[in-house]
Amino acid sequence: MSWDFFVPVCVGDLVKSGGINQYVVQDVVSPKQLPPHLSKFKAALRSQGPMCILEHFDTGYSVLQQCRSVDLGVKEDTLELLIQVVSGLAASLPALLLSTSFPAAERKENLNAVKMSVYLLCKLTETFESDSYRQSIVTAPGKGGKKGKGGGEGLLQWDSEREKVLQALVQLLQLDIRSLWSLSLVEEEFISCVTCCCYKLLENPTISHVKSKPTRDCIIHLLGVLIKKYNHLLGASVKVIQLLQHFEQLSSVFAQAVSVWSTEYGVRAIIGEVIREIGQRSSEELAREASGVKAFSSFIAELGALVPDLMIPNISVLITHLEGESHTMRVAVCEVLGEILVRVLCGDGLDESGKADRDRFFDTLQEHLHDTHSHVRARVLQVYARIVNSKALPLCKYSEVMGLAVGRLMDKSINAVKSAIQLLAAFIAHNPYSCKLSSADLKKPLEKETTKLREMKEKLEGKAPVAIIKASELWAAMEPELLVTVRAELEPTSEAEEEEDVEEDKEAEDDRATAVKVAQFLRVNKYRNAVRLCIRAHGCFPESEMFASLSTLTPETLMDTLALIFKGSDEDAAELSQNLPPTPQKEDEEDGELKKQEMLVQYLKDTETFALQVERAISVINAMLYWKTTSVVLEAVQFCVTVCEFSIANSVIGVRKMLPLVWSADAAIKDAVVQAYRRLYLNPQGDTIRLKAHTLVDSLSELMVDASLGTIQCLEEIVQEFFGSGSHLQSTVVQVLWERFTGKRETSGLQRRAAVLLLGMAARAEREVVLSNLDTLCSVALGEKVTEDFLLARDAVLTTCSITDHVRQSKGAPFRLPQDHQLFTCLTQAIAEGVVMEDPYWQSFMEQAVRLLYFLAESPDQLCSRLLQRCARLLLDQIAESGDVNKDAGQMQDGSQESSEQGEQVNCVCLAQLLSLCGCVAFWQVSHLERSVSAELRRRRGETEERQEKEKVPSSKAKQAANESTMEEELGLMGASAEDTEAELIRKICETELLAEENLLPAFLPLLVRVCSSPGRYSHPQLTTAACLALSQYMMISPSVCEENIRLMFTVLERSALPVVRANGMIALGDLTVRFPNILEPWTQNLYARLSDEVPSVRQTAVTVLTQLVLKDVLKVKGQVSEVAVLLIDPEAHITSLALNFFNELASKDNAIYNLLPDIISRLSDPERGMTSEDFNTIMKQLFSYITKERQTESLVEKLCQRFRTAKTERQWCDLAVSLSLLSMCERGFKRLQECWECYSDKLTEPGVYQPLLSITAKLRRGAKVQFKAQVDEFEKRLTAVHTRGLENVESPEMDEENPKGGGSSEKTVTRTPLPSRGRARTKRGQAKPSVSGPGDDSFVTPQKSRKSKKPVITFSSDEEEEDDEEDAVMAESETPKVTTPIARTSRRARLRN
Repeated sequence: MSWDFFVPVCVGDLVKSGGINQYVVQDVVSPKQLPPHLSKFKAALRSQGPMCILEHFDTGYSVLQQCRSVDLGVKEDTLELLIQVVSGLAASLPALLLSTSFPAAERKENLNAVKMSVYLLCKLTETFESDSYRQSIVTAPGKGGKKGKGGGEGLLQWDSEREKVLQALVQLLQLDIRSLWSLSLVEEEFISCVTCCCYKLLENPTISHVKSKPTRDCIIHLLGVLIKKYNHLLGASVKVIQLLQHFEQLSSVFAQAVSVWSTEYGVRAIIGEVIREIGQRSSEELAREASGVKAFSSFIAELGALVPDLMIPNISVLITHLEGESHTMRVAVCEVLGEILVRVLCGDGLDESGKADRDRFFDTLQEHLHDTHSHVRARVLQVYARIVNSKALPLCKYSEVMGLAVGRLMDKSINAVKSAIQLLAAFIAHNPYSCKLSSADLKKPLEKETTKLREMKEKLEGKAPVAIIKASELWAAMEPELLVTVRAELEPTSEAEEEEDVEEDKEAEDDRATAVKVAQFLRVNKYRNAVRLCIRAHGCFPESEMFASLSTLTPETLMDTLALIFKGSDEDAAELSQNLPPTPQKEDEEDGELKKQEMLVQYLKDTETFALQVERAISVINAMLYWKTTSVVLEAVQFCVTVCEFSIANSVIGVRKMLPLVWSADAAIKDAVVQAYRRLYLNPQGDTIRLKAHTLVDSLSELMVDASLGTIQCLEEIVQEFFGSGSHLQSTVVQVLWERFTGKRETSGLQRRAAVLLLGMAARAEREVVLSNLDTLCSVALGEKVTEDFLLARDAVLTTCSITDHVRQSKGAPFRLPQDHQLFTCLTQAIAEGVVMEDPYWQSFMEQAVRLLYFLAESPDQLCSRLLQRCARLLLDQIAESGDVNKDAGQMQDGSQESSEQGEQVNCVCLAQLLSLCGCVAFWQVSHLERSVSAELRRRRGETEERQEKEKVPSSKAKQAANESTMEEELGLMGASAEDTEAELIRKICETELLAEENLLPAFLPLLVRVCSSPGRYSHPQLTTAACLALSQYMMISPSVCEENIRLMFTVLERSALPVVRANGMIALGDLTVRFPNILEPWTQNLYARLSDEVPSVRQTAVTVLTQLVLKDVLKVKGQVSEVAVLLIDPEAHITSLALNFFNELASKDNAIYNLLPDIISRLSDPERGMTSEDFNTIMKQLFSYITKERQTESLVEKLCQRFRTAKTERQWCDLAVSLSLLSMCERGFKRLQECWECYSDKLTEPGVYQPLLSITAKLRRGAKVQFKAQVDEFEKRLTAVHTRGLENVESPEMDEENPKGGGSSEKTVTRTPLPSRGRARTKRGQAKPSVSGPGDDSFVTPQKSRKSKKPVITFSSDEEEEDDEEDAVMAESETPKVTTPIARTSRRARLRN
C-alpha cells in the first residue's frame, strides 16, 4: 500500500489533492447510486472482513458528504456496516498486536483501516445526533401534551444504535493500538475525531436523564480510555469547563465522569486541572456568567460528594471563592467542606495535620453561618445538620455550634429558620450526653460532683510536695556507677571483707527480706553492700526465683538481678512497696482519680449547658407554632415532638401549645399535629394489648392534668379521630377507662376525672360508649357522694353532653330523654343540695348541669322551673333556721330591725349561687328557644311539606311541567314566610311569656337589680359578681329588659371596684351588642373606655371583646380605635400582642387603617393625653407599616401637612413630622410634600420638625434616578436653609415671584400658620374632648403621661342610706347617651340559624 490516510479537519478536505502518498477520495457516489454500492460494501465485508473499508471508503464518505439528501435507510445501513467494521477490527487486532512478526505493510493497512472506519463512524454518529436533536425539537409536545407525528420511531431507534457505536469504539480503543503508529505517537486529529463525537453526544439535553444512563456510561468510559492511554488529560479538562459554561445540565454528568476517571482509571490529576480552572475564575467573570456559575457550583458540590478525599489537595483553590460575590459558589464550597468533614476528616484516628485541617474547615463553616446571603446561611445550617446526623462533629464544638444555631432562629430568612430548627432537632436526636435532658435534673448531680472535685483538690494540696521520680528513671541514673561497682566486686576480695559480708548477711531470714534490703542499699547509694548481699543471697537461697540467674555469676547477670530487685516485678510490687521507700505509684493513682473526676464534672457542665441551650431554643420555637409560613410551623411541630421524646424541661408546653393547630385550615399543619400526637401518645409500647392500653391512658391522662378548657377541646379532636380510625386498642382502652372511673383500681382523683373526660371524647365518635353505661355514670359521679367532689360531677356532665345532638349532625327527630330519667333526678338533686353549700366548684358544675338539662331533657323549662322553686325554698328554710338561732341577737346600730335581721340571716354565698342559677336558667332558656325549638319547628315543617308534596297527584305531566317554576317560587315564598312566622313566635315568647308573672324567672329580676344598684349594701364580692352576671343574662331575653337595665350595667362597668365584675360586664355587654346593636350603639364610647382600665385583666378582656365586635362589623370603626393603638405600648406583653393582632386583622379590610390614621394621630398627639414622643413613635411605626399603596401615601402626605395649620403646640408639630417620616415615601408623595411647603415651612426652626423631614430626603436619595435625586437635594438645601436662618431670612423662589420689588426692604414679612376662623366650628373626626384652649393662647405645655384622666369621686350607697336613695349609684339620666344612628340588623331567621 503506497498511500496513508490522514484524518481531515473538514469533511471536504478528502476530495482535494493532498500531499505525497496522501489518500484522496476518487469517486463521490450520487445518492441514487448509493444502494448498489452499499450492497457491494456488504458483500466485501462478508468476504474480506473489516479490511474492506480500504476499498469501499468512498462509499461511506459519499453517504457522509451527502447526508442531507440521502435516504434515512441508506444512512442507517451505512452506520450498521461501519459498526461491524470497527467491531471486526477490535476482534482481529489483538492477535496481530501480540504477534512478534508484524510486517510494516500490514501494520500500515490496519492503521489506515482503523483511522478510516473510526473517522466515518464518528462523523456519521455526529450527523445522526444532529438530526435526532432537530427531530426532537420538531416533535416536542405541544399544548395538551400531544407529540408531533412522524419521526418518533427513528428517534427511538437512534437511542439504541448510539449505544452500539460507543461500545464498538470502546472495544477498539481499549486495545493498545498505539503501536500501529510510528514511535507510538497517535496523531492529535484522530483523538480529536473521537472526542468531538463524545462531546457532541454530551450536548444532548436528555443525556442526564435516567433513560440515557447506558449511553452516558459508555461516553465516560470512552473518554477515560482516551485520557489514560491517549494523552487527552489537558483537552478533557478544558472541554469540561467549556461545556459546563454552556450546558448547565452536564454538571452531574461531568461530576460522575471526573470521579470515574480519577478512581477507576487512576487519573487523579484531572481533578486538580478542572478545580484549578474553576478556582482561577474571577468574581467578575462569574457575575457575567449566571448559568455557568450554577453549573460550576453544582459540579463542585456533586464531585465533593463523590470523591471528597481527592478534593482535599485542591480545596485551597476553591476556598478563595468564599470571599467572592457569587453566593452559589460559596454554597458549593461549603457543601464540599461538609462532605470532607463527614467522610474524611472524622473519627479519632486523625493525625495532627488532619485535626488542624478539620478545625480550620469548621471555623470556615462557622464564619458563613453569618453570611450576607440567606441562601448560604441556610445551606451551611443544612451542612451542619448532616455533620451532626453523621456524628462527625467534635464534642468540643457542640456548645459553640449549638449557640450559633439558636441565634439563627431569629434570622429574617424563612429557609434559614427552618434549617436552624432542623439542626437543633439533629443536635437533640444525636446528642452525646444523655437520653433525658433536663437542666433541673442535672443541677444536683453537678453540684455534688463539683463539691467532690473541690475536696479532692484540697486534699492533694494539703500534702507535702514530693518529687515524683519513677524507679526506672532512678535505675537509669545509677546504672553506670553500679556497673563499675559490680565489676570491681567480681574481682578477688580479701577474707576480712567476706567475713563482714557474712555477718551482715546473717540478719536476712528469707529471700524476700534480702531483696528488700538490697533495694534499700541501692536507694541510699550503698552499691557495694547491695552487690555483696546479692551475691551472698544466691548461695543462701539457691532455689529463689529472684536470684536464680546468678548461677552463672557475670556482670550482666548480676546487673539484671539488681534491676529486677530495684524496679520490682509485677508479682512482688505490692509486697515490696510496703517495705521500700515511697514510690510514685500511689500518687499516680490519685492523679488518675482526680483526672477522672475533672472529666466527670466537665461532662456534667457540658450537658447542663447543652440542656440550657435547648430550653432557650424551645421558648423561641414554641412561638413559631403560629407563624403564617406553613413550612416553619411544620418544622416547629416536629421539633416539639423531638424535645418531648427526650424529656427536656418545658417540652410539654410546646406540645400543648401546638394542640389548637388541629383546627388549622391548612391540612398539612393539621395532619402534622395529629401525627405528632399519635407518635407521642397514641402509639404506646407494650408486650400485650392491655399493657399498651394502660400506657396510652396514662399518657393521655398526664396530658390532661392542669389542662385548660381550650386544650381539652382540642384534644377531643385527636382522641375522636383515634376512636374513629378503627384501632384494635379501642375496646381495651374503653374498658380501662371505665375501670379507672369506677374505682376498680386504686387511682387518684385527677386520674378519675381524666378517665371520664376521655370517655366523653370517645363518645363523640361512638355514642354507645357512654349511653350504654349511663346508669354507671350517674351512680358513680352523680350519686350520693356527689357533694364530695363537684369537679368529678362536672366532668361527668361534660362527658354526658357528648351523647347529645349538639355535638353531631342529626337529621331525624331530636334525641332526648324523659324528665323522670335517673340522670335528671341526680342532676337536680345535686344542684339543689349544692345551693346551700359553700363549695367553690359548685358553680362550674351547675352551669354544665343546666346546659345538659336543656340539651337532653324533654321540656327542660319545666324541670328548671321546679329546680328554681326547690332551691329558693331551701334557701328560705336556711334563712328561717338561721333566724331561729339568732332571734335573740341585738339589732344593728343603723337601719330597721327587719333589714338588719335579714342581713344577719342571709348567707351571701348561698344567695350568690341562687342568683347564678337564675341567670344560667334564663340564658339557656333563650338559647333553647332560638336553637332547639326553632330547629324542631323547621324540621316538622319540612316533614309536613314533604308529606304534602308526596300526597299531591298531578293532573297531567304537561301541566306539571308548565307550572314547575311557578310552584318552586311559591314554595320558596311560603318557606320564607313560615320561617319569619316561627322567628316572630320565638321573639314573642321571649318578650311576653318568659317574664310573665306566672313564671318563676321574673320573680328574681327585682332582687338582681337591687343587688347591682346597691353595692354599698350588698358588698360581698361573690354576690356582686353573680348578680351582675345574672342580670346581663336576663337582659338577653328581650329588648325591653335590656333597655330598662342598660344604664345600670354601664354604671357597674365603670364604677365597680371589683376587676372581675368589670371584666364580666365587658363580656356581657359585648354579647348584648351583638344581640341588640341599636340599643348598645350610643354606649360605644363607654365600651372603649375600658381599654384604659387600671387592671391588666380588664384591659385584656376589653381588647378581646372589641376586636371581635369590630372585625365582625358589629361596631363601626371610628376614631376611638386610638384607644386600642395605645395598647401597642402596654406593659403587659400579652395585651400588646392582642392589640397587634387587632390591627393585623383590621389591615385586611380595605383602607380601614388608612381612613383612621389622621384621627388616631390627632387623638394621640392631644396635649391632654400626655403621651411621650417615644411611645407615639412606637405606635405610629406599627400603624404606618400597613400603608403600602402609593395613592394612600400621597393622600396621607397632604392630610398630615394640612394638619400643621391647626396644630398649636410644638409637640404636635413634631408628631406630625415624625408621622410623615414613617411613610414609605414615593415620588408622587414627595411632590405632594413640596406642594404643601407653606403648611410646615414656618415650623422648620424646630429640630423635632426639621430632623424627621430631613430623614425623608435621605430615604428618597437611595436608588433614586439622577433627575429625581437633584430635586431631593434641592429640597434638602431648602429645608436646611430655613432651619438654620429662619423662614423670614430665606427668600424662596415663590416669594421672589410674588414680591419682585421687596428685595431691598429692611423688614421682611414673617409667614405664620393661619389660625382657623372663629366663625367656623373646628370639628375633628372622632374627637372625644373639646379643646380647652382659646384662640388667643400662644403656647401650651404638654401634660405628664397618665393612665386615665381624673374622675369625680364616686360615692356608692351604704347601709345608712334609705331605700329611695339607693338608686344614686346609677348614672343620671343626663349621663345616658342618646341613640343617634340606627344599626341595620340581620334578619332574625339568619341570626337564629347562627
